[in-house]
Amino acid sequence: MLNLYSLLSVVYTSGSMLILSKMIMNRPVMSLRTGRPVATAFAPIINPNNLKIEGFFCEDSIDKKQQLILLHQDIRDVLPAGLVVNDHDVLSEPEDLIRLKDVIELNFSVMGKLVVTEKKKKLGKVVDYALEPESMIIKKLYVSQSIIKSFSGGTLGVDRTQIVEITNNKIIIKDPLQMLKAKVAVPKLTTAEAV
Repeated sequence: MLNLYSLLSVVYTSGSMLILSKMIMNRPVMSLRTGRPVATAFAPIINPNNLKIEGFFCEDSIDKKQQLILLHQDIRDVLPAGLVVNDHDVLSEPEDLIRLKDVIELNFSVMGKLVVTEKKKKLGKVVDYALEPESMIIKKLYVSQSIIKSFSGGTLGVDRTQIVEITNNKIIIKDPLQMLKAKVAVPKLTTAEAV
């Protein structure tokens, strides 16, 4: 049964279901074999080059001091109850994941990153994001604006196609007004067509 929290955590965009970050952070990792939590996923491992969640840092349910990693391809489903995996065996130690070593060491997070336009106009900071659960690719960023900039005090949605560059300190996006002008641009008529 879905509760209000899980309903609010699901976003539908252009025919595909997206989920908000609340559905994947600080969530139990549930085993299909035992039906019990085997770990808790507390932070995503995000590749800043493609905004893909490669896996999750997890706290083992048995040995609370041991930090393990759950790779995104080992997740069978994302449910309101948590992330579903086959068994505890899918959890790996960080030193075993040689291909992900550089991404793990970056410890990149989009939360709290400053979002600015190409013209250096500050839009706010990332407060949430939506991702596609099958691919674990971040599709939208939600940016909090100051009350002065936004009369409604709401958040600004930024699609991944608007992102120009991601640095350690900020995310640079296309100027929203330029994108609007490009969509509304009126084609120039030649003199023959104008008559």
